[in-house]
Amino acid sequence: MAERFTALFVKHIKRPGKYPDGGNLYLKVRKSTRKIKTDAVTKSWLFRYSRFGKETWMGLGPYPDVSLSEARDLATRERKKRLQGIDPLTDKRARQTAARTAHENMLTFAECAELYIESQAPGWSNPKHIEQWRNTLANLGGPIIGHLPVDQIDTALIMRCLEPIWATKTETASRLRGRIEAVLDWSAVRGYRKGNNPARWRGHLDKLLPRPSQVVRVKHHPALPFTEVGQFMRQLREDTGVAARALELLILTAARTNEATKAEWSEFDLNRNIWVVPAERMKSKRSHRVPLSTAAVATLTTVKGLDSTYVFPGHKRNTHLSNGAMLQVLRRLERTSVTVHGFRSTFRDWCAESTNYPGHVAEMALAHALRDKTEAAYRRGDLLEKRTRLMADWARYCSKPSEPAAVISIRKNAG
Repeated sequence: MAERFTALFVKHIKRPGKYPDGGNLYLKVRKSTRKIKTDAVTKSWLFRYSRFGKETWMGLGPYPDVSLSEARDLATRERKKRLQGIDPLTDKRARQTAARTAHENMLTFAECAELYIESQAPGWSNPKHIEQWRNTLANLGGPIIGHLPVDQIDTALIMRCLEPIWATKTETASRLRGRIEAVLDWSAVRGYRKGNNPARWRGHLDKLLPRPSQVVRVKHHPALPFTEVGQFMRQLREDTGVAARALELLILTAARTNEATKAEWSEFDLNRNIWVVPAERMKSKRSHRVPLSTAAVATLTTVKGLDSTYVFPGHKRNTHLSNGAMLQVLRRLERTSVTVHGFRSTFRDWCAESTNYPGHVAEMALAHALRDKTEAAYRRGDLLEKRTRLMADWARYCSKPSEPAAVISIRKNAG
């Protein structure tokens, strides 16, 4: 089959008409509708074949977007379809319809994010956590990727979301990256996108961004030095309010704010001195047995009878203490430099520096998951007996105001 075209011919031909290249491929030249130049022309490629006994012309694309060699490849593809009994024009229209339908049915990133949050919400006990997810994705990711089809999200777009805040708001940016990664993973499993996740860290974004720990130091909740806890507890016990008692119990049990403020009497067995925090209120989503020291039981006794359901009732009927109530206690006591959550660190520091209790006992008292997965798999119990002794020692330490260390004369003991 002779090929009459050259690249120069295709480039310079301006006379309107249909020019055959061979193999059913034609170059169509016609005058341009634009009134820029009187001799301006447009060029496009056509595939000619017989369809239902009639001459049929099918477009293969405009020149120069489709080059001569590319047009010949396309014509070869269409000829092969004819040999297979496939009608090229019918096949083209079917593919266009499928692509249009797929585009119309494609979900945006914002839509996938909302569906992902809805799918996970039953496992998130804290409503604030749900709103935090929505706000992070909508406010930080939404302006750049929210409106785009989820299958179009690539690394460049992820970097546009992260780079502006990676150095100045590292913790927020890291949280945003993780949440975008989760949404894209969900989208892939549901069939809305294919390929690798452009938001993944290991082996991908870690090559483009510095580790968060290299950018900014992790800020821990400000904690009271454990050497001052005795003095603080004496000051706290002078406050007769319900919130003060909640804070006292929180300190004596090393509990989290949510665990203490929402505590119900049905969770306590004061005959056995055990508090069982239900799974839905635990960060680990597993129920947690808390041994109660004599001091902790005494604290509970002072509020018994205030409410039949909640240990620490709120101001309104049938409500529990608000999360900010204990923070207000700290402000009244002029302890604005520490946080409620920081008392867990106070307890952990005391365990490490002033006791011989093994670290895993202290970690279990804090209801922390064991980092060693192998050890966690083999540890069946919750070390209740050891933790009972630990919490009793902690309560005794908290009830004993710290005294200045004795000054030892070097001269007296020299020699």
